[in-house]
Amino acid sequence: MDRGTTKRTSAWARLAPALRWPMAAAADLLLLVLATWMAFSLRYETLHWPFALQWLGYALAPLIAMPVFIAFGLYRAIHRHTGLPALLTLAKAVAVYGAMYLAVLLAFRFDDVPRTVGILQPMLALLLLAGQRAAVRAWFTRGARRARQPYQRVLIYGAGSAGTRLLASLQHSHEMQVLGFIDDDLRLQGREINGVAIHALADVPELVRRRGVAAVLLAIPSLGRTRRNQILEALRETGVHVRTLPGLQDIALGKVQASDVRELDIEDLLGRDPVQPRLDLMTRHTAGKVVLVTGAGGSIGSELSRQLCALQPKALVLVDQSEFALYTIHHELATRIEQGVLPPVQLVPLLASVRDETRLAEVFTAWRPHIVYHAAAYKHVPLVERNVVEGASNNVLGTWIAARCALAAGVREFVLVSTDKAVRPTNVMGASKRLAEMVLQALAGPGGAGAPAVVDAASGRGAPSTGTPTRFSAVRFGNVLGSSGSVVPLFRQQIRNGGPVTVTHPEVTRFFMTIPEAAQLVVQAGAMARGGEVFVLDMGQPVRIMDLARRMIELQGLAVRDTEHPGGDIEIVVTGLRPGEKLYEELLIGDNPQPTDHPRIMKAREGFLPWAELERRLREFEVASAAGDADGVLALLQELVQGYAPATLRSASSMRDASAVRS
Repeated sequence: MDRGTTKRTSAWARLAPALRWPMAAAADLLLLVLATWMAFSLRYETLHWPFALQWLGYALAPLIAMPVFIAFGLYRAIHRHTGLPALLTLAKAVAVYGAMYLAVLLAFRFDDVPRTVGILQPMLALLLLAGQRAAVRAWFTRGARRARQPYQRVLIYGAGSAGTRLLASLQHSHEMQVLGFIDDDLRLQGREINGVAIHALADVPELVRRRGVAAVLLAIPSLGRTRRNQILEALRETGVHVRTLPGLQDIALGKVQASDVRELDIEDLLGRDPVQPRLDLMTRHTAGKVVLVTGAGGSIGSELSRQLCALQPKALVLVDQSEFALYTIHHELATRIEQGVLPPVQLVPLLASVRDETRLAEVFTAWRPHIVYHAAAYKHVPLVERNVVEGASNNVLGTWIAARCALAAGVREFVLVSTDKAVRPTNVMGASKRLAEMVLQALAGPGGAGAPAVVDAASGRGAPSTGTPTRFSAVRFGNVLGSSGSVVPLFRQQIRNGGPVTVTHPEVTRFFMTIPEAAQLVVQAGAMARGGEVFVLDMGQPVRIMDLARRMIELQGLAVRDTEHPGGDIEIVVTGLRPGEKLYEELLIGDNPQPTDHPRIMKAREGFLPWAELERRLREFEVASAAGDADGVLALLQELVQGYAPATLRSASSMRDASAVRS
């Protein structure tokens, strides 16, 4: 574009707003005159040509209407954005104008001007003026559509209140075009809502083939998990992208907009109903008490903090060694408290490492927590496998130090967050977590009450615990969906990047649960503890990771690319098991778990060493860790942890920490 053309375009851009309302007023004048002609023609039942005083009927219409229209602000509105409120304003303006127009005709009784024209003309004017505005809106909307990406053709699954609200929102959307509803109710199938037909689930393949449906939006927040999974399986076979709406609370509040449509919840990939919490167990030892969470900024620790904050403790002490993680969870909770989303709770963010006994003892002594949730741990299997001393000592010694501080401070409840990888572990992370469980079991067992409680600064040795005995317990669960390191966010990112999706082995399986489930389990199990228990969750059947990857790809409306389908979208690549990784995870070492007050929570029967013997071996563990002796740490883990069989033979050179190499 040359400079002269650019100047002319800029001049028109400045001039156009000034001309907009005069052009709109001129169009209305013409339509008012046309409405008058149509009123005369209908009255005389022939095409009309005015004569004599009939010209006054034509002249009065714009003379009366224009001041009324200006007073109602009709020319401040932009026709291309005309909606229902603007049309209602137009109707009010025409009603006022019509009353004045009829009043003038009745008062002056002009010859050859029928009084019925005073009734017909405003009615016709309203139709013409509203139609003109709708036509302008449609014209500009059509132009905007051409400038944007093509509509995505979608179906809404669920013709209830959520679905109809979503339809109303999407009818103003420039991104999606709703071609129909899907609903299981036979009484609704074949009928319409606002001109949109309702179909059966069996009709989806034909709609995809014939009308190019690209996505299905689930608007059935109250549907049971079993039926929801059946629907997802059926939709997977159609090759459409499946997305969903928020939960029932947002629906009840009317928060259903086009922007609320999002990818499937992590819970939709779980394949089972989430375990429902028992409120009495959730509040038994937390309401009105001082509660402390170690590792409060981590995936589990942060969700624990959210759940606990909602249970109205007297104070919630957040402990983490990561400044950023601690700031993030504290800021989130403080903001939600200020907004009234969470009840008012005293939040205490404290920077501390669970391996710094002096600092941790200061925290426990200052705040005297009633219950401690110990979530601080190194949990990423490959990283811990390559950092043996740091990972194992943090998980084992950090737990022992926190337990000693709890004894010294008179903490009533101490709950360890553990993992299913502690069962017959093949990696350092799992073995260290099992040894941490054994520390608590031994402290709660015979002879455990006399265990060292806190290190004396002068002698360097522990002093006996005094005060109320602490009840120690551990809670063991499987992989947490959506946590840092979980396969679900990794797979989603890989799918967004166009693949490939990486799976370590075709047969690898895992137990899964959601982060809220895990946090609620920890709180409820702690309430049932009497001392020394290892709690496990009945998590149903394990999930095959290869099936999970396929499910996530297909529910995005994509196809898996393999030898049978070389034209697919996303390839799944098998990378091989990582160091220390198992094909199958277990929740129990022994058999016959004991039931508890909760139908989905059990107590494992796990053996452990007496405290007198275990304490001596822990001292050896301390010495090996302080010396950076990775081989010594590994040897102790193999001696102490039943069933620990490293997946691969490790050489000292490959497994030593950086600190050990430097030493």
